[in-house]
Amino acid sequence: MDIFSPIQWLADWLIYSVFNITKGTPLGNSINFFVYDSLKILILLAVIIFVVSIIRSFFPPEKTKRFLSKAKFPIFNNFLAALIGIVTPFCSCSAVPLFIGLVEAGVPLGVTFSFLISAPMVNEVALVLLWGLFGWKIALIYILSGVLIATIAGWVLGKLKLEKWVEEFVYKIKSSEAAEKKLNAKDRIDYAKRYTIDIVKSVWIYILIGVGLGALMHGYAPNDLLVQYAGPSNLFAVPLAVLIGIPLYSNAAGTIPIVSVLIDKGMAMGTALAFMMAVTALSLPEFIILRKVLKPKLIIIYASIVGLGIMFTGYLFNMVIR
Repeated sequence: MDIFSPIQWLADWLIYSVFNITKGTPLGNSINFFVYDSLKILILLAVIIFVVSIIRSFFPPEKTKRFLSKAKFPIFNNFLAALIGIVTPFCSCSAVPLFIGLVEAGVPLGVTFSFLISAPMVNEVALVLLWGLFGWKIALIYILSGVLIATIAGWVLGKLKLEKWVEEFVYKIKSSEAAEKKLNAKDRIDYAKRYTIDIVKSVWIYILIGVGLGALMHGYAPNDLLVQYAGPSNLFAVPLAVLIGIPLYSNAAGTIPIVSVLIDKGMAMGTALAFMMAVTALSLPEFIILRKVLKPKLIIIYASIVGLGIMFTGYLFNMVIR
């Protein structure tokens, strides 16, 4: 039995028995989709964020900087940075201080970029939504793809020796090292509780909006709406999805439920994942903020390499998943 079967039973009972809405109608399908997916995603969100928060408590910023600055193996350093980025809180507003802190700690530029790419692209909210809507296999492939892109893109950027295109003041900053607080088991659980509550409180409205829009499309949009324009046979669908995603600024909570329905209506899986990755890892607001520490040429090179990696992943998914 599917672990989400009780939630589906509850949704069916509420919609078709309590509210007496006819099953199989557009209205019934839309409301059932909304209730089921909202409950499933919120429950998964709370559980997985709590677990990730426990793991995250072992990687405070000071320890992360020290660990990455002491690593000595070329591409393996990028891989480690990408893995740490998964369990590290990151958003556009923290891009500049995070970048400065890593460079000041002696972390190589390429390794820093692996961290900066992985942290927003592969996050616990995206993991929860992908798992809940597409299953754990797609969620796992998404994580592996994000880590691979972050690892290779950071390694390439490091090989290009682009330090001259970082603003000079970054290398002159010497920040004081904050004391690292020792946490016991109770401290870690308390931290996980607080962080889980904070994240759920901050994204629940986006989840409901995203699922609500998805529910309308699920019930009323024509079947195979996007097959012609965004199906696997359209060679230009993936780069177009990436280009559309760059100027958008949204989190996974609002994007993935909509993408789920677009896939149901005919959008290829790889095209959808490329769009999501572009929104989270190549957002225009992040580039505007990073301009404070990176010169335009470096931002263009950074965006181009990451964009190519995302497009490669999109095409790969479209070939493998039919």
